[in-house]
Amino acid sequence: MTNGAREFTRLERAIDRAAHRILRDAPARGARSILVECIVFVLKQAWACVFGALLLAVIVAARLWYPDDAPLARNDALTVAAILIQIGMLAFRLESGRELWVIVLFHVTGTVMELFKTDVGSWSYAGEGILRIGAVPLFSGFMYAAVGSYMVRVYRLHELRFSRYPRRWITAVVGALIYVNFFSHHFVFDFRWILLVAVLVLWLPTVMHFRVWRATLRVPILLVFAGVALFIWFAENIATWGGAWFYPDQAAGWSPVSPQKIIAWFLLMIISIVLVTFVYPPRTPGGGTFGDGPSASELTRE
Repeated sequence: MTNGAREFTRLERAIDRAAHRILRDAPARGARSILVECIVFVLKQAWACVFGALLLAVIVAARLWYPDDAPLARNDALTVAAILIQIGMLAFRLESGRELWVIVLFHVTGTVMELFKTDVGSWSYAGEGILRIGAVPLFSGFMYAAVGSYMVRVYRLHELRFSRYPRRWITAVVGALIYVNFFSHHFVFDFRWILLVAVLVLWLPTVMHFRVWRATLRVPILLVFAGVALFIWFAENIATWGGAWFYPDQAAGWSPVSPQKIIAWFLLMIISIVLVTFVYPPRTPGGGTFGDGPSASELTRE
C-alpha cells in the first residue's frame, strides 16, 4: 500500500490493495514497466474524473434520448441526476466529508457566477424547469462541483507534492482578484491579461511531484494548469453540444466554443487550486507542509 493510501476512502483502499496484488509482479524497468505506469496514470485520472464524467454522460444522454414531452423538464431531470450522483459519491465513500466542504464551496461560488453571467448575457440556459434560481437551473452548480471533485481527488490519488510553492496568502489574493474580474470586467477595465501575467510569475518556479505507481514524476505546475484547462474546454464543447447551456454565437445552432475560453478556464484553475490548498495544504516532496510560505530549505529542495 502506498504512503498516501491512508488518505484514501474505504473503497479506494480496497481498490489499492487489489491493484497491488495484480501489479506486484510487474517489471521494474523496460517498456512493460513504462506501459504499466501509463495505464495506472490513465486509470487514476479516470477515477478522479468520475463525478464530472458521470454528469457529462447524463447531459449527453439527455440530449440524445430524453423525450421533449416528458412530465419532468429536461433541466429538472439533469438537476435530479446531479443530486443522485453527489449522493452516490458520498454513499459509496468516493468522497470524504472533508472534501465535501470544498466541493460545496465550488458549487456556491459557481452558482453566484452563473447568476451574474446569465443576467449580463454571457451565456444562457433553456427556459424550461422549476428547479432553478432565476435563469440558472440548479444543475449548473454541480458542473463547478465536478471540477472541485476532480481537484481534491487527484490530490489524494497522485499524492501531490510541490517544490517552490508560493505563499498561500498571496495565491489567495490573486485567486480573489481573478474571481472579482469575472464580474467587474463587464463594467471596468478587463484585468485578465495582467492577472495572467501575475499567475505566470507567481507559479513559474513551482514544480509538482506526482506519484503514478512506482514512479514519481515532476512537471511544471503551470503546464498542469494549462492541460486541465484544455481538458475542461473539450468537455465544455461536449456539454454545449448536449444542450446544457449555450453561448450567444450558438443560439442559431451549435458551433465549437471559442478557444479564448481556455484562458478563462486556466484562470479558473487558479481559483480552484487556491480553494483546494486550504483543505489540503501544499506539501513538500519530503512530506512537510509549506504553511503560509516556504522555508529556505523548502525553496531549494527538489
